Amino acid sequence: MKSIKLILTVVGLTLAVAAGAQSQGQMRLNEYLVVNTDDFQDDFGQQSAWFELFNASYGTVDIGGCYLSDDPDNLKKYQIPGGDVQTQIKPRQHVLFWADNQPFRGTFHVNFDLENANEIIFTKGDGKSIVDRIKVRHDLPENVSFGRSQDGLGSIDGNGEGWAVLDRTSPSTNNHAVDKAAKPDKMKQIDPYGWILALTAMAVVFTALILLYFIFKAIGNANIKASNKKAAAAAGTGAAAAVKTDFGEVPAETYAAIATAMHLYMADEEAHDDESFVVTMNPVDRTYTPWSTHIQGFCQTPTVIKKK
Repeated sequence: MKSIKLILTVVGLTLAVAAGAQSQGQMRLNEYLVVNTDDFQDDFGQQSAWFELFNASYGTVDIGGCYLSDDPDNLKKYQIPGGDVQTQIKPRQHVLFWADNQPFRGTFHVNFDLENANEIIFTKGDGKSIVDRIKVRHDLPENVSFGRSQDGLGSIDGNGEGWAVLDRTSPSTNNHAVDKAAKPDKMKQIDPYGWILALTAMAVVFTALILLYFIFKAIGNANIKASNKKAAAAAGTGAAAAVKTDFGEVPAETYAAIATAMHLYMADEEAHDDESFVVTMNPVDRTYTPWSTHIQGFCQTPTVIKKK
């Protein structure tokens, strides 16, 4: 039992280390500034060279234990301290390091500067796997930075596609300018009188109504066809099949009844007397109108019948 727990623990630690290493592989050197005379200041109020790392993944990455260096022959020149909550880099966020050669000032102050460096190298916690590296340009003017045009995108050597001299420095924030114009303001510029919005809304409504018309029509036709099929099936199951005429379907029993009646009418033994169909009305001479007389409402005098 203990051996199984030990094996599971080792496997879990191995997976955790592998996942952490894979996450560290999503970190990118994003921007740097060599000559800082009038730019961002550190927490000591000093203006020093700096460079920026960017978490290109969508998960938090712990860079504690990783290495930074300006020397390809010494990849472990500066180890980022572990156990610091600030080394937990959130998704799509930046972290700034000061290249002031004063590591005693804190976690984010490295032991080399950029004025004498030829490149910046970021290495995983194993001290061997280089994640990203960038050549340091010394031809940049003061307070002008060099970095990725879009955060995290571009080559990993700084000399290929996706890198440029930036119009402004952007330590710990996006390299590309963010359009702060609100969507209503943009819409107002595109459609100042609201015609586009009105026509779009009307088109959506009428399109929906037309679609509903065709849908309900198709459903109605399907229901009618189904009802007709059921009626035809029910009529066809009788002993005498229905006869279809121009007036619709008439049961055979109806024709049988008509034929029988005609036969009886034409037979001699069933012949009827001729009738004149003349009604004679004889007037009655009365001094009162039966409709207005009250005689029927009076009680009659009882007649006494004597026995003999």
